[in-house]
Amino acid sequence: MANADLSLWDVLANWKTNCNWVDLSHTLSPKTPHWHGFNALSEKILFDFDNAPFKTFEYTTPGQYGTHVDVPSHFDPEGRPMDQIDIKEMVYPLCVIDKSDACALNADYALTIDDVREWENTHGKIPEGALVAFRSDWYKRDSVAFENRDKDGNAHYPGWEPETIKWLVEERNIGSIGHEPPDTDPAALQHVSGFAGEEYILKQDRVQFELLKNLDLVPATGAIAFCMFPKLEGGTGFSMRCMAICPK
Repeated sequence: MANADLSLWDVLANWKTNCNWVDLSHTLSPKTPHWHGFNALSEKILFDFDNAPFKTFEYTTPGQYGTHVDVPSHFDPEGRPMDQIDIKEMVYPLCVIDKSDACALNADYALTIDDVREWENTHGKIPEGALVAFRSDWYKRDSVAFENRDKDGNAHYPGWEPETIKWLVEERNIGSIGHEPPDTDPAALQHVSGFAGEEYILKQDRVQFELLKNLDLVPATGAIAFCMFPKLEGGTGFSMRCMAICPK
């Protein structure tokens, strides 16, 4: 059977047999890494097997908790909320830029345009519509070490230089960005430029994905990312299940 004759069911069967499937999401619990300004998830049992034939929990959580999506309305009063995001914006060709070694040496590392150009020299031009993910291996830290605060209480974790995001949008027309820390912008730069990188990408009518994990299990190119989140009316962001289907 020629490739052109394969049905979508054949394609899926091939993916399940011949591809690696990588979960890019943190497990949700009160211990899940999250932005310091939010309370941890809490849960209450509404029904249990001692008084019902089923078990149900009530969860209380911020929208942007754990691995999550941010949509344009998160930073743009005129931006699209979650219920206006097209389902095609949940699937992307995935490009992973690995600067984990640099981040191990410098917790305040900011991904530069030169880093992207160096990556392209090896892996080729980033395609239009791609999800460009910054691998820092930050996800390997536990929730206590995630903020990486110094003796004065200042957080230190890596992120994007705002000009790098702007270059990717203007020169490569990317679909989205993703990263492992709780913010787009490096913590050390936030007192200087605030959330400039995050504000920029969301005001370009694009979504972004934060607190990803397992990017070290994904190749630099060739994978497809599925980042699925609820159709929440008026929502600015929410926890999601994100995965990568990778060539072996």
